[in-house]
Amino acid sequence: MRRKLAFLVAVFCATVLAMAVQKPVFMAWYAAEAAGAGFGGWMEVLWHGLTLDMTVAGYVTALPLLAVLLSLWVRIPERVWRGVLTAYFALIAVVTAVIFAVDVALYEHWGFRLDATVLIYLSDPEEAMASVDFWLGVRQTLLAAAYAAPMLWAYCRILRIFDGRPVGWRLALPGSLVVVVLAGFDFLAIRGGLGASVANVSKVYFSPVPFLNHAATNPVFSFLSSLGDRADYAGEYPFFDEETRAAKFDALRGNGPAERVLDTLRPNVVIVILESFARTVMDAEVDGEPVMPNMQRLKREGVWFENFFANSFRTDRGEVAILSGFPAQTRMSIMKLPAKSRNLPSVARSLAGEGYKTSFAYGGDLNFTNQASYMYATGWQELIWQKDLRFDAPASDWGYDDRLMCDWFADRVIALSESREPFLAGLLTLSSHTPFDVPYAKFDDRVLNAMAFSDDCVGKMIDRLKASPAWENLLVVLVADHGYPYPRTLAYNEPLRHRIPMIWTGGAVARPRVVEDYASQIDIAATLLAQLGVPHGDFDYSKDIFAPTPPRKFAYYAFNDGFGVVDASGEAVWDATGGRAVTETNPELLDVGRTMLQTTYVDIGRR
Repeated sequence: MRRKLAFLVAVFCATVLAMAVQKPVFMAWYAAEAAGAGFGGWMEVLWHGLTLDMTVAGYVTALPLLAVLLSLWVRIPERVWRGVLTAYFALIAVVTAVIFAVDVALYEHWGFRLDATVLIYLSDPEEAMASVDFWLGVRQTLLAAAYAAPMLWAYCRILRIFDGRPVGWRLALPGSLVVVVLAGFDFLAIRGGLGASVANVSKVYFSPVPFLNHAATNPVFSFLSSLGDRADYAGEYPFFDEETRAAKFDALRGNGPAERVLDTLRPNVVIVILESFARTVMDAEVDGEPVMPNMQRLKREGVWFENFFANSFRTDRGEVAILSGFPAQTRMSIMKLPAKSRNLPSVARSLAGEGYKTSFAYGGDLNFTNQASYMYATGWQELIWQKDLRFDAPASDWGYDDRLMCDWFADRVIALSESREPFLAGLLTLSSHTPFDVPYAKFDDRVLNAMAFSDDCVGKMIDRLKASPAWENLLVVLVADHGYPYPRTLAYNEPLRHRIPMIWTGGAVARPRVVEDYASQIDIAATLLAQLGVPHGDFDYSKDIFAPTPPRKFAYYAFNDGFGVVDASGEAVWDATGGRAVTETNPELLDVGRTMLQTTYVDIGRR
């Protein structure tokens, strides 16, 4: 009897230990971020993280509890219990190790612990793997093996304690009561304690420093608890009652007569979405040499938007913000919901209705994250991507590089202009994306070198267009899909992480100018369509940057567990998981962000 009970306690304690050890490894992995925590900070991470570690251990111990209870009354052949429990523990060890290894790798780029967001991108494994460097894959596989091996070894040692022989009814009765009591404690561990709040990620949040809260979060719980939790979109963020929410949102809208910045009413339009072109990278220099000299040059030649922000941290969400004027979401991507995304307004659909031919090009696979479905459904008449292109040079893992694509795209724009039909042409670049493998060698830093390569390709493409007859009636919108964590100390949720460049250039631009108003990607649609004299009332979230109303010009963005709002008066960042403000130099902006986030999800629920 003692051995059976000792087995249960050992399984639970070993699992808690295995979960807890992830935290110092995670903090050591991100030593730069953990540098200011001190010994006390490391201990607090371990202590506060125990809540979810015990929750995961409770789930793991559930099957052994049933096995022990059954073994009190019925003889279980050793080959049966040993085979079943060994396979069970092996599965636990491998799944836990894989989650931890993937989480550690992704945190650098995403800024949050692993959750179901990753499944959006794993729905197309081939494309997802294209962004994984070979040696990174090897390293994380070794890390997973190094974690799983001792965990499985410990479980196998503990399994020797288990005894599958029944104990007779005189011991089985009190023994069953003891097991039921232990099951009660196990249930409390799963539930997260006796409090009103059940186990959730916010239970381990304890610090105003986001990194320490993330370090305390159990990635296994974070991932498994977020599976399938997006059914009630409208009820996801109930900040206000419906009447109040609608009134607050209406106050943020309004587009009056816009100031003209173009010389022609209906130019041909080119939208170039620049992969990961962060403002911090654009402004960076290496030994006095700018990383993006072409972007620096082009901003002086066209309309430069000084205070411009991305709405998200991922390409799929950034594309929807740019092309549909629809705000990014926290832990979901509307692009992956075709039944809803097809109902979104779009620049392509609006211009197609005005007689524009619409086409979009990408050197990779537009099936990734359901881009092709979204684009076809929202008015893009022609999609051209890797499967349609034939170049002499081989494609990289992610697709054809920007040098090939920018040269091809310049030829295409020139050819389209010769047809005398108005057109909208889009291009998504890709070389400034992980694994940053480019045929270029300017900077030692792999990230900056890839960014410089893309800048060089885009600059040469613009120069080719400028030298062609197409330029005279052309508006080129250059805008990033999202920012990038450069420098590495840049927090995932702070405004600077989401600040990006946007430049309008081309012969249709009346004169160079600097726009100081705060705006974000969702404002592109109303601003562009207003300049073309095209109705844009169906773009509910999009504000015309050149219009005098609304009085508050702000930039809004969403990250995985909250939102940020910034305008000329200050900034506010809200952690929805912890239910508190991270920063609020202007507290009024918190209501703006709450209104935008709640309205976005209410809207999704209605579509």
